[in-house]
Amino acid sequence: MAHSTENLIRELGEGLAPVRRAAAPNRLALLWLGLAALITAGIAVFFDMHAALARLDSAADTRLAALGSLLTAVLAAKAAFELAMPGRSRLWALLPLPAALLWIGASGMGCLRQWTTDGWDGSVHSECLMSIIGISAPLAVAMIVMLRRAFPLHPVLTASLAGLACAAASASMLGMFHPADPVVADLAFHALAVAVVTAAMTASGGRLLQR
Repeated sequence: MAHSTENLIRELGEGLAPVRRAAAPNRLALLWLGLAALITAGIAVFFDMHAALARLDSAADTRLAALGSLLTAVLAAKAAFELAMPGRSRLWALLPLPAALLWIGASGMGCLRQWTTDGWDGSVHSECLMSIIGISAPLAVAMIVMLRRAFPLHPVLTASLAGLACAAASASMLGMFHPADPVVADLAFHALAVAVVTAAMTASGGRLLQR
């Protein structure tokens, strides 16, 4: 009986390819954030960085909004790669929440500050919408490719966090090179762009991550 069991195990094991372990979440997050940094450096070539830094230094809410969007991108990416690993708790999805609240709150304070000092500005910069979506596209493709190397048990939730990371990273880049403080219309278009990217990743990315 023992001999037949050993033969059975040997037969079942023949021809099996070794399983390649997925990279650690921290490493994957750093690689993806490195790609975002390279895109940022490429965009920075076409803009006046001194003016961008001066605008960030102009008001505390501007700096806090930039910090909030950047932290949202970092923490959402970390949460997405953590959830891509089997056995991870869905509570990882809450990781970017404090940073997202900081981003939203500081952006709203910036709009309120500009409204009280300069009055209502009805101009709408719809190009912000297309810019965030356009920058998010290569980041989303890279994120999906990297996430598929793992085995997410919650593909839709993982894809939603990935979409939030892509949108937040794109908004951070756009915020660096935005010509002026965001007005209410700008903030609305930024929020719409983030929602569109996150929803698109939730819908398409969720299917792509399912096994």
